[in-house]
Amino acid sequence: MGSLKEDTKTTGWAARDPSGLLSPYTYTLRNTGAEDVLIKVICCGICHTDIHQIKNDLGMSNYPMVPGHEVVGEIMEVGPEVSKFKVGDCVGVGCLVGCCGSCHPCKAEVEQYCNKKIWSYNDVYTDGRPTQGGFADSMVVHQKFVVKIPEGMSPEQVAPLLCAGVTVYSPLNHFGLKESGLRGGILGLGGVGHMGVLIAKAMGHHVTVISSSDKKKEEALDVLGADDYLVSSDVERMQELADSFDYIIDTVPVQHPLEPSLTLLKLDGKLILMGVINVPLQFVSPLLMIGRKTITGTFIGSMKETQEMLEFCKEKGVRSTIEVVKMDYINTAMERLAKNDVRYRFVVDVIGSNLENE
Repeated sequence: MGSLKEDTKTTGWAARDPSGLLSPYTYTLRNTGAEDVLIKVICCGICHTDIHQIKNDLGMSNYPMVPGHEVVGEIMEVGPEVSKFKVGDCVGVGCLVGCCGSCHPCKAEVEQYCNKKIWSYNDVYTDGRPTQGGFADSMVVHQKFVVKIPEGMSPEQVAPLLCAGVTVYSPLNHFGLKESGLRGGILGLGGVGHMGVLIAKAMGHHVTVISSSDKKKEEALDVLGADDYLVSSDVERMQELADSFDYIIDTVPVQHPLEPSLTLLKLDGKLILMGVINVPLQFVSPLLMIGRKTITGTFIGSMKETQEMLEFCKEKGVRSTIEVVKMDYINTAMERLAKNDVRYRFVVDVIGSNLENE
């Protein structure tokens, strides 16, 4: 196979323990193989999952850990068997950097469901080296897990699309919910929820934001362009809108009742779970049975869907709402994100930061 370069050093910001505090960390990139590309990171979005990982909330964290899986960068070198990209291309890397290639999901081009998938960070690559993410100067990635950024899209705007964007695009695509005129609900208006509003509106849907309070009403309607805003405790309006939604994308990442959403769905409606919740959720079965309704969920999106989603967002002019920060602000950004104090996605200006000395 050969390699482009061996023992290449790079600097990222890593957590060393469950405190989650990030600081400069220099490490060696894995050897770059024939189908790998070396990427100079331009920027990287911050996802709520990054907090779970650096703080070992899921009990599976390995340190030192460089997080970041909404990566946009420029290709600096390509392996001799790379066919999809060339030096100078602006590209993106999402949650995954590897899969087995031979199981049913891989053959069906939905490699995100491969049982041997390799995460962009906090995992081990096939060569035995730990994977490290995009809060770093550079990365080495197999070409299969790299997407081309459409010309004219700014790196900072693209970053949230590589996780939050494709996470909501994938279920709409898979379940045949892309045609215009559908009525959809977005439950929760965080990083994923705001992308849900933007993408569903770009598909021509009538979009209602569903929330526990009215504090985000003005933002949802006037800034993001939602058609309606529903407070889930408003009994009269909940009854008024019962049996009216084709789908609801539920982005809430904590335990919450499912019955209110199920009552809003029409015949054959789908409640699509997006929030990662580690405690059991409950519902009464007649709510499903009397409307042939479905509770389902999908996981990020495939590489094929990611590329399709980027082309769709370019065509429709979808622009995420972001706050750009330097790497020296990242610990504060993580604290703010944990409190939902961001509209709606932090993006780290990696190339504009002094990674070693900040």
